[in-house]
Amino acid sequence: MDIHHLIISFLILLLLSLLIPLLAARLRLPDSSLLVLAGFLVSEVIVRVGWDTGIRADNFQSLIIFVLLPLLIFDSAWRFEIPALRANLSIILVLAVLAMVLSAVLTAVGIFYGINHPTGFPWLTALVTGALLVATDPVAVVAQLRAIGTPHRLEVLLEGESLFNDATAIALFGLFLALATGSGEGGLLSGLTGFVVLFFGGSLVGAVFGVLGVWLLKRIQQTHTVTLLSLLIAYCSFYIGEHFLHVSGIMATLIAGLLMGEPLRRRQTIADAQDHTFSVLALLANNLVFLLMGVTITVVMFEQRWLAMLIAIGAVLLARFISVWLGIWIAERLPGTVAVPVAYKPVMIWGGLRGAVTIALALSLPTTLEGWWTVQSIAFGVVLFSLWVQAPSNPLLMKKLL
Repeated sequence: MDIHHLIISFLILLLLSLLIPLLAARLRLPDSSLLVLAGFLVSEVIVRVGWDTGIRADNFQSLIIFVLLPLLIFDSAWRFEIPALRANLSIILVLAVLAMVLSAVLTAVGIFYGINHPTGFPWLTALVTGALLVATDPVAVVAQLRAIGTPHRLEVLLEGESLFNDATAIALFGLFLALATGSGEGGLLSGLTGFVVLFFGGSLVGAVFGVLGVWLLKRIQQTHTVTLLSLLIAYCSFYIGEHFLHVSGIMATLIAGLLMGEPLRRRQTIADAQDHTFSVLALLANNLVFLLMGVTITVVMFEQRWLAMLIAIGAVLLARFISVWLGIWIAERLPGTVAVPVAYKPVMIWGGLRGAVTIALALSLPTTLEGWWTVQSIAFGVVLFSLWVQAPSNPLLMKKLL
């Protein structure tokens, strides 16, 4: 791999991340949809002329998980208002944990019986597929909500669910993958214990880093130094939790960001500077994620696995419908929970888009997993359906219902 080719490839990605949103605004399409298409078309041209970009699917997963995802998670978390989270915490947690697990299982059932090939696509592979398909990415939907001036509570529910269910999805994916590949020890009960350790262990690590960050905030006055501290906390909490302590890095970064958010917002000058810096970095990270998705898409998977993709899309939509309605019904019966307006529910169901986390998990699949190629193809198909069908049609649904 030539380092000069890699640098040129990065510059091309930067140029596309600048130009494509301008085109998307003129066409009234979500940025992410055109970014994926642009990444795919550019990669096809480059491959045909025989130029090595230096971009590989095996390092794409690490780039998203360890470089881009912590930034996106922390940026969303520090902006999240604790009073709004507290007021809707029961609904968010039920949707992000209980309803998400139910959705993963229902999706797996639909795909397993739809494909109907127990030897080439066994139950555990179906469960792995269900787990990687339930992580939602509402970036485009929340942006649309804000653009048309919809209720703030709906934004809170969609964004809060997504923040927490990414951690749940990754932990559940790891559990099912370990069982499917035979690397897990002790069976399902041990796996469930490991899931709890990942989730709550990550929360504990995040709380430690969040408290440390708040303590340092009180002793730092320089605006740019505070922004650097935020970046340090975001990446340290994620990497130490994920790599060294083997708990959920996403939960660690999420909790750390939530704890640091209120002290940051109380210092208006610092908050404005951090808002500007993180907005630019998060925009770049988000654009690169979807461009790199397009780069890794191939035509062959659509030629060979189009039926599996359609089956998965149907299973995902049905599972999302059942889990959201049932999850909200359960949450509304908990003490202190304010009922969710009926008009919110279709938007939450249709707005459960799939994105970066789904692709990253799909690309991390080992080839020892039975049917791994089918799982990857399904992931790409579901994400593209989210970006090209669900995201563009969301504004019409919102305007009709809200």
